[in-house]
Amino acid sequence: MALDTKNNIASSPLLEPLPLSNSKRASKLQTLGNIIVTVVGTGVLGLPFAFRIAGWVAGSLGVAIVGMSTYYCMLLLVVCREKLASEEPLGESSTYGDLGYRSFGSPGRYFTEVVIVVAQFAGSVAYFVFIGQNLYSVFQGQGLSKASYIFMLVPVEIGLSWVGSLSALAPFNIFADVCNVIAMGIVVKEDIQRAFGEGFSFGQRTMITSNIGGLPFAAGMAVFCFEGFGMTLALENSMQDKRKFPILLAQTFGGITLVYILFGFCGYMAFGEETRDIVTLNLPRNWSSLAVQVGLCVGLAFTLPVMFHPINEIVEGKLKIILRNNNDSMGLENMCIYVSRAIVVVGLAVIASFVPEFSVFASFVGSTLCAMLSFVMPATFHLKLFGSSLPIWQKALDSIVLLSGLFFAFYGTYNTIVGV
Repeated sequence: MALDTKNNIASSPLLEPLPLSNSKRASKLQTLGNIIVTVVGTGVLGLPFAFRIAGWVAGSLGVAIVGMSTYYCMLLLVVCREKLASEEPLGESSTYGDLGYRSFGSPGRYFTEVVIVVAQFAGSVAYFVFIGQNLYSVFQGQGLSKASYIFMLVPVEIGLSWVGSLSALAPFNIFADVCNVIAMGIVVKEDIQRAFGEGFSFGQRTMITSNIGGLPFAAGMAVFCFEGFGMTLALENSMQDKRKFPILLAQTFGGITLVYILFGFCGYMAFGEETRDIVTLNLPRNWSSLAVQVGLCVGLAFTLPVMFHPINEIVEGKLKIILRNNNDSMGLENMCIYVSRAIVVVGLAVIASFVPEFSVFASFVGSTLCAMLSFVMPATFHLKLFGSSLPIWQKALDSIVLLSGLFFAFYGTYNTIVGV
């Protein structure tokens, strides 16, 4: 969402967890696991295609730069929250929206929360597209289009969106992540087999693309892979010893970035110019590869309601205000909630059916929403809240991050729309 945009839930004030007691806070190991689950999502399966577009050297450098920049901006959010906590008793539940409010008032809060909700919306669409493309690949020859498989999900997702407890769906998150890891392992195995087989030539792989427009497209994919940016404050708040969070975050991000680079490199080396936008589509049609693709689709289908939740919370909050002002019955209120959730699912599916490819949409989301959330807004908040107290070098660094994020967002969006 990578914004994994499914993990931006805690960014909404309606959904922000209550302050935790020390006995319920996460240990260092638990926080490590939470960071990994939060950051790593299905976007990683598009990295080999990004390396194909940019070249393996440019792709590697791009992922490294995006990883370091995302880590830096995550720390900016933590520092800004600490400043707010020291100035007034906001408690430990201050959100991304609170930073927007303290920086630019009510417009800042509304803008921040709108961007987060739209990112959540876009992430849901990306999941629909991902599932549709994989099912279409698995069941080739059935005479159905990708859009048909997307609409087949609608009744299932409507039913799951009516489930009262999202915790009941939590194991499927883990299941989807396990399938992600297995898929990555199969791709690496395929690369090794091809490397030692006939017909593989390292010189046939592009180092740096001659198509300049391909660089921001690939960068958008890379930004999308570092999902869950909106969970930064919740992750830091949940840790027992918050002083260790920056070091733990640096170590975890270093490891994730290295894995991303190796996976993108291996996937591109394995399939070359034939690399598909979702690398699992390149895998041979044997039982293990098909099982992984189906497993990914099943896991993601059950995690989609988690992504719908922030959208439903806001819609239902407005509905409750309107209905209670009109003295309507509780039964009608519940009926409207069920209907609104169904409409959200249908609307997302309709939009997803018009998306041509996962990579195009993921790059577009990464270039716009993810760039705003990950780079532009944290740097802007930091400059606004700390102002003249910042040293010159940090003002310059924040300004570079801010301007680079804006340039990347505008040019990356244009480049994605006109085509690579």
